[in-house]
Amino acid sequence: MSNPLLESYHLPPFSRIEPAHVEPAIDHLLARNRKAIGELLARPEPPDWERFIAPIEAWEDQLSRAWAPVSHMNSVADNEALRAAYNACLPKLANYATEMGQNPALLAAYQRVRDDDESLDSAQRKALDDAIRDFHLSGIDLPAAQRERFRAISEELSQRTNQYEQHVLDATHAWSKHIDDESQLAGLPGSARALARQQAERRGLDGWLLTLEYPSYLPVMGYADDEALRREVYEAFSTRASDQGPYAGQWDNSEVMERILALRHEQARLLGFANYAERSLATKMARDPDEVLGFLHDLAARARPQAERELAELRTFAAEHHGRRELQAWDIAYYSEKLRQHRYAITQEELKPWFPETRVVPGLFQVVQRLYGLRIEAREDVDTWHPDVRFYEIRDAAGRLRGQFYLDLYARPHKRGGAWMDDCVARRRTGDGVQTPVAFLTCNFSPPVGDQPALLTHDDVITLFHEFGHGLHHMLTLVDYPEVSGINGVPWDAVELPSQFMENWCWEKEALDLISGHVDSGEPIPNELYQRMLAAKNFQSAMAMVRQLEFSLFDFRLHHEYDPERGGRIYEILDEVRREVAVIQPPAFNRFAHAFSHIFAGGYAAGYYSYKWAEVLSADAYSLFEEKGVFSQEAGAAFLHHILEKGGSADPMALYIAFRGRKPSIEPLLRHNGITGRAA
Repeated sequence: MSNPLLESYHLPPFSRIEPAHVEPAIDHLLARNRKAIGELLARPEPPDWERFIAPIEAWEDQLSRAWAPVSHMNSVADNEALRAAYNACLPKLANYATEMGQNPALLAAYQRVRDDDESLDSAQRKALDDAIRDFHLSGIDLPAAQRERFRAISEELSQRTNQYEQHVLDATHAWSKHIDDESQLAGLPGSARALARQQAERRGLDGWLLTLEYPSYLPVMGYADDEALRREVYEAFSTRASDQGPYAGQWDNSEVMERILALRHEQARLLGFANYAERSLATKMARDPDEVLGFLHDLAARARPQAERELAELRTFAAEHHGRRELQAWDIAYYSEKLRQHRYAITQEELKPWFPETRVVPGLFQVVQRLYGLRIEAREDVDTWHPDVRFYEIRDAAGRLRGQFYLDLYARPHKRGGAWMDDCVARRRTGDGVQTPVAFLTCNFSPPVGDQPALLTHDDVITLFHEFGHGLHHMLTLVDYPEVSGINGVPWDAVELPSQFMENWCWEKEALDLISGHVDSGEPIPNELYQRMLAAKNFQSAMAMVRQLEFSLFDFRLHHEYDPERGGRIYEILDEVRREVAVIQPPAFNRFAHAFSHIFAGGYAAGYYSYKWAEVLSADAYSLFEEKGVFSQEAGAAFLHHILEKGGSADPMALYIAFRGRKPSIEPLLRHNGITGRAA
């Protein structure tokens, strides 16, 4: 059988990849790699970078490039056959990774290259140091029986985390509500109604259809006047993949979560760590759990008093203006929107006509051009997985190709929710030159309705800038070794720096003039509306911050305090954290953790604090542009050179100090969020 995944290609031939190709291709590449690495280790000559590391890089790169489109399509074009093929490969890949990580001859060879090859540059040394560290974190030092147990845990974890994510996906897409009486949609903006109408038409229904995808869910929570509808949608969303709600028990993640936590803890203990939180920090900037917990508690002490005032203001407003004495969880977003409009005469919905996707995306590219001197141009001849997907190339001022990316903006069935950047191709120097890095950039915005372009909320624009920041980190690297190029080798609590950094331009008038333009007139946002946006920028910012701190503390404590005798105590710990830092207590049926994919299926286990940690870096980094000008070419060149181009090739704090001239301060973060409180 001809297998496109085994062909020599730069960009994946998506239209020719079938589920039947997946397992044979992965089986072939894994067998080839095992054989080739074994032969390499048997050679008599001493290993060095060119004769030993570079060939392994090439083999691993081919495996990665074959798996990347499969993994990506599993997230954006899910179907039963592809899911089965993907699931069949997960344990094989996990087993291979552990086998390589536990190969003592391979470790000895890496160590010898690190010690003896005098031609190594600093990035190569960093790559080898990281690899040697990861050998030890793969259980290579364990006795044989424990090594085998470590391998079995890795294999099961890959299956369990994927099972968790698939439960969330299935539960999200299982629920919908068909509405044939438009009065139930009172309060919903026209764009949300039009999307609901379009969703119904696609299923051959009259009326309107609501779903749990964000473009449908968020407008209901923020605008629907019908409290019963808000409650019904809230309950369906907040009980996904759990023992509660309309599909109670059908895709229940309860046992999956417990098993994931138990496996992580057992694996961490095998490696000599007290718990998985300590294991997580072995590859991060933060030094130990006390530093992380101290950081989070300090932020909470500063933010919670203001968050309590914000909630009290909301309750007072709801009582005085709407006669609502008690606020339930499904009321918070609704009355917050009412208060925002009352106080600032502005809503996310009002801003949507000013942010047509046809203006936002080219405007984003202009922002990047002004900051870094880069040009971004579309290509129409590239094979994609869906007609909505577009493809672009990034070139520098001299016309050199720096990166390429796929852009998949809209929510649709069989696509995982959320927004993310993923690696399609990593930068690597080969005998033919430099391999151009390629990124997948994925969002879940409301699709176009009728003949009108997609209209984005300002929050959507921020999300797009955020993910593009990750993409720039991946694509603009000048590091030639994939182990430390782009986001590879960057500690997880520093990886959000470039993404959160990009969000700042969504608030600057000079940038908004580029990324906004009314869908009918093309006029940029008028100054009067911009001033209202700025006035409302930090509306309920402390409530938002304590919510993120709730997630961060819950995640970290969950992994730091795990006790095999007591189990995960998932909701016990979550309730304790909420009593400490949260100002909103959800109803008893809420099962937030059952769909917290970041920590149970993503890369953020005992690392969700990274968002706030990196936000300190990003706010402080942006303060340089506040000093020198938001489009300062000097500051842009410094960020490009010291952060984006360096990837994971050096210590992130050293890179940051080289960029900023000093260590970061927490004050810009508090100032940007309008938080003035001091630690208690």
